[in-house]
Amino acid sequence: MKRMIPLSILIILFVLLYFLSPFSKEPPTRESIIFFPLDPNVTFTKADTRLVLEPKKKNNEYVLRWYTTSSLDRKVYLRQDISLLFANGRLLGTLSKWKENSQTLLQEKIVKEKNSQLFQAISFHYGEIHDGETIRSSQKMSGDYLYVIDSAYSPFMSFRQARTTEQKEWKHVLSQTTRQFLDYKTKQLVIHFSIHEKNYYHFYLPEFIVYNEQPFPDLSIEKTQKIIGNLWEGLYKNYFLGIKKKNGTIVSPTGSTMPVIFISKDYTHLIVLFETRDGEKIQLIQQIS
Repeated sequence: MKRMIPLSILIILFVLLYFLSPFSKEPPTRESIIFFPLDPNVTFTKADTRLVLEPKKKNNEYVLRWYTTSSLDRKVYLRQDISLLFANGRLLGTLSKWKENSQTLLQEKIVKEKNSQLFQAISFHYGEIHDGETIRSSQKMSGDYLYVIDSAYSPFMSFRQARTTEQKEWKHVLSQTTRQFLDYKTKQLVIHFSIHEKNYYHFYLPEFIVYNEQPFPDLSIEKTQKIIGNLWEGLYKNYFLGIKKKNGTIVSPTGSTMPVIFISKDYTHLIVLFETRDGEKIQLIQQIS
């Protein structure tokens, strides 16, 4: 009769084999967005986000194709792109891709939806550059928006710039509805966290795209880019990857409201406010050095 090897010994043998394996000596690189001083010699030659509506519906749903692509002027230690898609002011989904020793990234996702909506996407394109013991980074934002009209009272269509009278009416309705929703939620958050609005500049996240090339009021472009880089590092850890609630649980950001960012006018700190899908109000505070 054969003797059975105790389970505890099998576990020990497995652990020893795993850690003695030549493939386990170096831990695998994990995706990460960490702001390092920007490298002025490394630039993005391409950074693009695109929303495209398929011309025909299927099973009473329409198909939205969501693309992001970016390319640096050289290969770097780590490339990563993340993208967020909002519909009528709430987060609909996310994209993320990373590669080591890479230059170009491309992502695509198909989204199936119903009803008329204003879609807004914003992406953060990131590169981590290693030169000996020196680590620097490169960054750029891109975005897109699309009005999709899916109503029994109008032809099925999409547009960015409203040209016809009907499109202008739909643009007004969807833009105003989304803005009123976000402004209402922001007002509730401001009251809840006792924020003195007059001391801050505030922006909804997709509005940051214009600061790729221009500075915040009374600030240099270098300082502006540092604030943006640190902001995205914080958003990635505390929003994109999951939201930590008061009870300690981590929940998906999907369904949460579009983050609104309050930057103090003395540039000492910024505050990110949003509401989770189930209505919990969240405040993130980041010091500006």
